[in-house]
Amino acid sequence: MKTILLDDFLDGGIIREKSFRQMVDNLDFDQYQNEKVIIKGCASVMVPTWAYLILTAQLAQVADKIYYGEPRYAVKVFNRKDN
Repeated sequence: MKTILLDDFLDGGIIREKSFRQMVDNLDFDQYQNEKVIIKGCASVMVPTWAYLILTAQLAQVADKIYYGEPRYAVKVFNRKDN
């Protein structure tokens, strides 16, 4: 399972929409092709809902399954076979 850490998208200690979108646009989504992917939120800062939506929308084009949270208690948010 591949992991995306939302801490990697911080700009000055917070998630800013403009820089977040640029980082998502520059992300190599080919590495997630047909993979299970887990999105781990930040414990140190609040993550806006739109950040999860933007990232999930992009991942859903390539990933097989998408989860949110910790691997042990992950919540499934997308499964290609369900569609």
